[in-house]
Amino acid sequence: MPDRIHLAVALDGAGWHPAAWRETTARPTELTSPAYWRALARTADGAGLLLATIEDALSLGGRSVEPDAETRRDRVRGRLDAVLLASFLAPVTRRLGLVPTATTAHPEPFHLATGLQTLDHASRGRAGARLVAGSTPSERANFGRRVDGPTGLPASGRVEDDPALLAAFREAGEVADVIRRLADSWEDDAIVRDLESGKFLDRDRVHKIAFEGEFFSITGASIVPRSPQGQPLLTALAHQTVPYRFAAEHADLVFVTPADAAEVDGILSELADAADSARTLDAPLRVFADLLVLIEDTRTAAAQVWNRLQERAALTTDARVVAGTADDVVDEIRALAEAGVDGVRLRPARLPADLDAIADRVVPRAAAAGILLPDDGAPTLRERLGLPRLASRYARQEVGA
Repeated sequence: MPDRIHLAVALDGAGWHPAAWRETTARPTELTSPAYWRALARTADGAGLLLATIEDALSLGGRSVEPDAETRRDRVRGRLDAVLLASFLAPVTRRLGLVPTATTAHPEPFHLATGLQTLDHASRGRAGARLVAGSTPSERANFGRRVDGPTGLPASGRVEDDPALLAAFREAGEVADVIRRLADSWEDDAIVRDLESGKFLDRDRVHKIAFEGEFFSITGASIVPRSPQGQPLLTALAHQTVPYRFAAEHADLVFVTPADAAEVDGILSELADAADSARTLDAPLRVFADLLVLIEDTRTAAAQVWNRLQERAALTTDARVVAGTADDVVDEIRALAEAGVDGVRLRPARLPADLDAIADRVVPRAAAAGILLPDDGAPTLRERLGLPRLASRYARQEVGA
């Protein structure tokens, strides 16, 4: 039997397929309704999924670089801010990790860090973020502060061949570093609350981070006291060498997109080599493989739905697509588990239909097959992943006798 793994889910509007909003099972009038997102999160939470990522972008066209991305009318447009949405979902869920997407090019790192720390308090230790490097021309135009930046992958398809993309990943690395430093700026026992003396805070246990980087500098401490996990879980999506290196150096967890289980070994080897040369975090990098899934009772029915969706709006994706039955999805999960990943993140092609199928059919079958790690009751998302709660780097060292 392979090592048991975790299951996660990726939530995005009406689903990952751009035509999903036109399905009869979709709820296109509710996509910005709190009730819609509460129902999705509770379904994932009730199914025992480890975490849910929440997609986000800073322009109408999302992260697409298609010239008509901002103006076309056949795609879902409009979204809720992912970090704020996750904070809303925190008190209406129990165990589900909440991992909003955060673009590193435009939000101030201080604001991003304090938002994630607040989410960790609100969720009692279930907060994370999926960091996205760089921005699209439309996103830059919305902020009006930057003219230059990435315009998509170069002709070679390799990030390392575009200086703007390389700079974006260096900046994202600084953002990740600052998020961790600001989380560490308060020691665990900085708040005293001594009523008799009138001392609320031990100011010596709140530290200025004094960060000086290539892209920005930050002098002070966070405004948010140290949160339940110490540091929020930082994740990234990686498809090739430079993003692999970024994840190996800065992330707790990386989402990868192997074409099949046979590709996993090569990806794991590249990540291990990158970690050997660049990783300084005192914890292993967890690796989750992505699957985009469409689930019906029969393969024929699934193929018919998939073909209909593709005729309406063709989807291009790096992730492996599984359009079939729940058993087909479980077989793919089993193959990835045997290949050595720590988990699988499922991208439902249609919401809520495929999330419901994951909860009602995929999870019970995978659990019965002995593929899934049971919930061990660990209180935080980091601990459920077997990752330590990191001590503040600024904590005063006790001097031994």
